[in-house]
Amino acid sequence: MSLLANSSRLARRLKLWPWEDAKLICLLKCCKQISEISQIHGSMVKTGLDHAPFPLSKLLASSIQNIEYAASIFNHIQNPNLFMFNTMLRAYSISDEPKQALVVFNDLRARHIMLDQFSFITTLKACARESAVGAGQGIHGVVVRSGHGFFVGVKNTLLRLYCASGKIADAHQLFDEFPQGNDLISWNTLMGGYNHLSQPHVIVDLFKQMRNGGFEASLTTVLYLLSAIGDLGSFLGGEALHGYCIKIGFSYHLHVVTALIDMYAKNGQIDLARRIFDGVTVKDVVLWNCLVNKYAKCGMVEEAVALLRLMKIERTKPNSSTLAGLLSACAASGSVSVGRFIKDYVEEEKLVLDAVLGTALVDTYAKCGFLDKALDIFESMENKDVKSWTAMISGYGAHGQATNAMGLFYRMEEEGYQPNEVTFLAVLSACSHGGLVREGIGCFEMMVCKYGFVPMDEHYGCLIDLLGRAGLLEEAHTLIESLPIKSDVTAWRSLLSACRVYGYVALGEFIQGVLVKLKDDHPTNAMLLSGTYAIAGRLHDNTSIQEMMDEEMVREEHPIKEAGLSTIELDSQGWPFG
Repeated sequence: MSLLANSSRLARRLKLWPWEDAKLICLLKCCKQISEISQIHGSMVKTGLDHAPFPLSKLLASSIQNIEYAASIFNHIQNPNLFMFNTMLRAYSISDEPKQALVVFNDLRARHIMLDQFSFITTLKACARESAVGAGQGIHGVVVRSGHGFFVGVKNTLLRLYCASGKIADAHQLFDEFPQGNDLISWNTLMGGYNHLSQPHVIVDLFKQMRNGGFEASLTTVLYLLSAIGDLGSFLGGEALHGYCIKIGFSYHLHVVTALIDMYAKNGQIDLARRIFDGVTVKDVVLWNCLVNKYAKCGMVEEAVALLRLMKIERTKPNSSTLAGLLSACAASGSVSVGRFIKDYVEEEKLVLDAVLGTALVDTYAKCGFLDKALDIFESMENKDVKSWTAMISGYGAHGQATNAMGLFYRMEEEGYQPNEVTFLAVLSACSHGGLVREGIGCFEMMVCKYGFVPMDEHYGCLIDLLGRAGLLEEAHTLIESLPIKSDVTAWRSLLSACRVYGYVALGEFIQGVLVKLKDDHPTNAMLLSGTYAIAGRLHDNTSIQEMMDEEMVREEHPIKEAGLSTIELDSQGWPFG
């Protein structure tokens, strides 16, 4: 009813007001729905104002909330000016079709209209969203030739594109080409690129250079630096940076507090992290999540659970991320009691079992041996993603149910979910442990031919293991020889393990020679070859290998064997056994 009333009032105002540019702009600013804009558009067509550049430009700018409507207006303009082109470039750069910005940009260049910095900035943002680094490099060339490279906004957008695409060397070269033109955003963008690639030393060096250049750190700078110090494990550096945050007034900002907790936890100072946490009066859910996850990663599951209870007392509503990290720790340790507590906690708090939380619960129950419960949770999830399906497929594979893993994989495809590389790794692993040779090979071919994924070493390793377990040793050998990288010792050792099972001495000796050439002296190699001789009944060769292994042990000055540790959970309490 309110929309109809607004439309009627708008129509009356259109009839009463003479068409003046200022009034037109005022009306367009009042419009919040595309239906209202279309009324103004209709009146402009009736009065002929749809041919006037200025009103038409404002109409186009107001229409970008609906990219299809904006495109229909733009396509009927006979001679669009630079402002109109820039409007469409911006519209596509923030739309679901960023690739179309490149089409508009090429059309703009073809008309020989002089470009400005906004033309480049919006198009480069579209390239970043589309991960079209090749097109971005081509636009970089146009930027240099047109002299727009001196505009800091254009330069920073290029830096973001290269950093987001992993082209950190190109980003750093661009950064160094005209150092006088760098601003604080330039420094932060380059630090962010190195942070994404986990190169903390470079971030610290950049910060020192930035300070020598007279720049004061911003909130973004401090966050990148705290992450770097945490990765470096520098406790003294962390304390110094903490003092710097206090000095410049950032120590009470929740993002900085969260980063400080993360940094101290990485440095093994979880008690200091807790002291900082307790000193914050008003906490948000992100801060709670940070400490819960840090306790979980440190193996302090009881402290993490206690923090969850405290969170409930203080009436802070948790989210899926609050529990996902803790569930991951439970899955790694095999502690199902905490998993049950979290399941009950989810029901008490009436949390939505979204893809993140549901997947974490599926993974935990599957790894703790409760496959039926994992399946129940999986089926009860309303919203699944590729990680959810992969976790359940992996659970089936780990429990030796390869046929069910393949069935779930095919069902995943039927329901419209596209698998990723990790999904195929889970399926191949399940086929390997279940002896499904034909299905495994078909899955590998599907990954390459249908989905276009480039196999990684792990995929080849699973396929080699699959062939080796099935006794197809020559086929596995041929596959390894055909790999682009022949230095994967894991694949060779997997095949050597299969030689031991089948007593295939000739191939086992050949593989041992390859491993020696690759300078891999892992003790497992000799043990596997010894087992191969034993299975083949060549006791003399087996004795020789054993003597060589004994001599190797004697040469070690202080051979140390790591003590094993197992845990059995009784009455919700873990009991360690050495």
